[in-house]
Amino acid sequence: MLGKLARQLPEGNYLFEPKWDGFRCLVFRDGDEIDLRSRNGRRLGRYFPELVEALRRLASEHYVVDGEIVLVRDGGFDFPALMSRLHPAATRVERLAREMPAAFVAFDLLAEGDNALTQTGFASRRRQLERLLRDAELPIHLTPSSSDRRVAIEWLDRYQGTGIDGVMAKPRDLLYEPGTRAMIKVKPERTADCVVAGFRWFVDRPLPSSLLLGLYDQTETFQHIGVVTSFSSRRRGELLEELRPYAVPLAGHPWERGFLTAGSPVGRLAGAAGRWSPEEMELDWVPLTPELVCEVAFDHLDRGRFRHPARFRRWRPDRDPRTCTFDQLESASSESLPTPGTP
Repeated sequence: MLGKLARQLPEGNYLFEPKWDGFRCLVFRDGDEIDLRSRNGRRLGRYFPELVEALRRLASEHYVVDGEIVLVRDGGFDFPALMSRLHPAATRVERLAREMPAAFVAFDLLAEGDNALTQTGFASRRRQLERLLRDAELPIHLTPSSSDRRVAIEWLDRYQGTGIDGVMAKPRDLLYEPGTRAMIKVKPERTADCVVAGFRWFVDRPLPSSLLLGLYDQTETFQHIGVVTSFSSRRRGELLEELRPYAVPLAGHPWERGFLTAGSPVGRLAGAAGRWSPEEMELDWVPLTPELVCEVAFDHLDRGRFRHPARFRRWRPDRDPRTCTFDQLESASSESLPTPGTP
């Protein structure tokens, strides 16, 4: 069951939960057999043996639980590290399970014993899930839940972007409807003012395909943070004219020695801004003097990079590029997050 996107919390008879930033996962247990599946049906158990063993320690031997696999490392939620857990080599999987163990946060119960619960209201399913996880041990968690809208607002205000990807609003009588967007997924839009320092061409036409964005770090070094890609064909033509006066040679540009040379923290996911270094055979982007500032909207931030392409909002001619720093992206430490646990 999925959620429909909303920008504000709904009013009414809802139960609210944090929306965790990890891998959605369904757990099927039948005796000693534990099967972990992604929302697309991919088998995940072989990649997370520590979770399989922990789930096997639950008292009930027959259940179906819906939840999220997350990974906390170095004081924060680490989605790139979670991605790295999906490795084909068994020896690597065993090593990563020790070095970067994951956790499972449960938020719904679809069946237990011989009882299918999909036609049972969510509030009742939640109570039965609490009983199932009454004696659960780490790394198995029960997601926090609240009927108080003020608590949900606090989650959004304080923790958005620190491992919480928003808030889920679930009607108390909500049945479990696989494949439908029956829940409400609340994700306020996050914005940042970024400096445009280059653009890439489309391969097949002379129009900009993406704008390359940067921010200044604490050492006043200009760092690549991501890209903006979503423009209409007409807007791309206008952009070309707007950007043309700012085109400069590579020599003297802040990125003349390369950018993202350590690679993107999320690898080659769609939207990951490709790396460039002087050793490459040809320059695949047009340098721009870092004077233009634009406001962009984004969803996820992974260790100083936008996970997906940002969305262009407007130019900011009133903004000094040097004031566009990573400070505007700072958020709460994961240590202060609403802690998953038992009721």
